[in-house]
Amino acid sequence: MYPNSSTNNNTNKSRRILIVDDEPDLISIFKMVLEMNDFEVDAYNDPLSALSNFKQNAYGLVILDIRMPHINGFELYKKIRTVDDKVNVCFMTGFEDYLQEFKKSFPMLDEIKCFIRKPNAIEDLVKHVETILG
Repeated sequence: MYPNSSTNNNTNKSRRILIVDDEPDLISIFKMVLEMNDFEVDAYNDPLSALSNFKQNAYGLVILDIRMPHINGFELYKKIRTVDDKVNVCFMTGFEDYLQEFKKSFPMLDEIKCFIRKPNAIEDLVKHVETILG
């Protein structure tokens, strides 16, 4: 887990992002770039830790890796939705095949419009986030 960078209770949730990915190098880069673009970012390498610390109305956007140990991104998505059913969610994947496989297992994914492919150009990541959070 990376330290929380958002300790202020008066945080504007629309600029606050949660990233969950089991790749420490990638998550460090995403966190750094998004913070350089005036977003507040909490980042976790362990999806179960992210879930246990997730709070309703804390984030404007959650970015989840699809393929992680212990719990995949779609299962984590379902659990997050039980805590906060309004938060925006994006999925990241480097594996297009998994996306199609998971869509069969999780039909609600048709409502999800945000998929970020890894590796992703940093500008594309920031553009995606800006578009979703307005």
